[in-house]
Amino acid sequence: MGIASLPELKPFYEIAKTTGRPPKDTVPFIGCPRQHPSDKNKIILIYDPLGNNTKLLEFKFEDILCIEEVLSAVTEAGEGVPLVKLWIRKGAHGVILEPFEVEDSTQFTAKHQDLREGFLRAPSP
Repeated sequence: MGIASLPELKPFYEIAKTTGRPPKDTVPFIGCPRQHPSDKNKIILIYDPLGNNTKLLEFKFEDILCIEEVLSAVTEAGEGVPLVKLWIRKGAHGVILEPFEVEDSTQFTAKHQDLREGFLRAPSP
């Protein structure tokens, strides 16, 4: 799923960006940030917005300990996609929002395992 097929989300600008060393006990996630459409205390991060493994990740603002701007990605049409690196507190709870087709429950379980393994294989930023 590419960025063009993602739901329309408002751009995210309200949080202050931080430079310098990230806090200890954090995990980085790189993606395109958007304001959560219904909860002002949460953020949606479009993880891998131009790749084949695009996911929507949801985090609470209180779990974001540091934000860094990274180089923007560019679509094939030449549109810029702003990217940030969010340093999320270890132990925080995030949500992966992913569409799926209702099928056999064993196929659903296997897909969930594939998703988990995909995050473990993701390159370190």
